[in-house]
Amino acid sequence: MPPTLPRTVRAVDTAQLLELAQEAAMHGFSQRLPVDWLREHLAAEATHYLFPTLVQRLRHRPEVPLQWRCQQLLTVRTGEQIWGLLDVLPDTFDKIPETLDTASKKDIVSRIEHAVTVREWVEWRAADTGPEEMPRP
Repeated sequence: MPPTLPRTVRAVDTAQLLELAQEAAMHGFSQRLPVDWLREHLAAEATHYLFPTLVQRLRHRPEVPLQWRCQQLLTVRTGEQIWGLLDVLPDTFDKIPETLDTASKKDIVSRIEHAVTVREWVEWRAADTGPEEMPRP
């Protein structure tokens, strides 16, 4: 039986998020943004959020450890919040302090559900448009 996925949201600063992305790259996890991209686009003093949504086990790659697939709410330098994915080791996730109350967690999950994706945001930037001009599904 797979480990129980935590039903919580954890807050991390930009430096912590960069460390998590580096760890994901080191393990070859499939859901991660390049560390250099994050350095270039994340707001330096922002808080970002991780919400585990899936237990990820790669049976075809047994050398890759089990991970939590987390939805992440990132704040970029423009102040916008965008949605992405990050695979995190369970032990690493567990070491992130629990700092948010229940109402804050619900608010963050709601913001994740309504945020534009990293891909959409990159496309807007390339087209020199903004979220207000982007069609929503």
